[in-house]
Amino acid sequence: MNSRKWTGLFLKTLMIGGVAGLITSFFVKPAYYTNNIDPFNAFELFGVILFFLGLGFVFSVISQTGFFAYLFINRFGLSLFRTFWPTVQVLLIAFVVFDLVYFPYNASGGDVSIFWFILMAAAFLGYGWIISEIKARETNRRAFIPALFLMVVITSVEWVPGLRTSGTDYAWLMIIPLLACNTYQLLILHRLTGSEKSGNKSKANYSAKANTNKA
Repeated sequence: MNSRKWTGLFLKTLMIGGVAGLITSFFVKPAYYTNNIDPFNAFELFGVILFFLGLGFVFSVISQTGFFAYLFINRFGLSLFRTFWPTVQVLLIAFVVFDLVYFPYNASGGDVSIFWFILMAAAFLGYGWIISEIKARETNRRAFIPALFLMVVITSVEWVPGLRTSGTDYAWLMIIPLLACNTYQLLILHRLTGSEKSGNKSKANYSAKANTNKA
């Protein structure tokens, strides 16, 4: 992993966050666009686009900061807890999923049914599970729990500022870029570092030997 790859990762993740934030704003804040389309105001519309694009850039930087923190935490956890580190991660994942239901429901004062918070937490966990499964298939099974830890725990910590805002608009504007950026970084890392699934390596070596013997 050299500086050129790190720079490329930073810029690509930055663009993903910006585009994800901009696209999300079309659905979360449509009035910002419709008010400047009818009547048409090009200057204001361009300003709105730049604002939400920049907001996505900010969330992308938060995601990248959290991702590098995750890499450090994972190494530190392995050295501290050793074989118990996967168990600790599972407990932390369960604790965070519970918090995603408990604290927002209490903050709503019972005005919103707890079913919606359970559904949100389940969708959050489900998405993280799918991405972690892809990561494990492309690398090895031991990568599943650390990947799920990133997608659930680290993303939730990054999302805290959005959860503290009044309403849900900025919570949505923040979580979509965070998930997009964390997903990209997680799935591209092993390609940048040259880490491949051991099974694929073995197959490649076997094929190479077989071709050599035929020759």
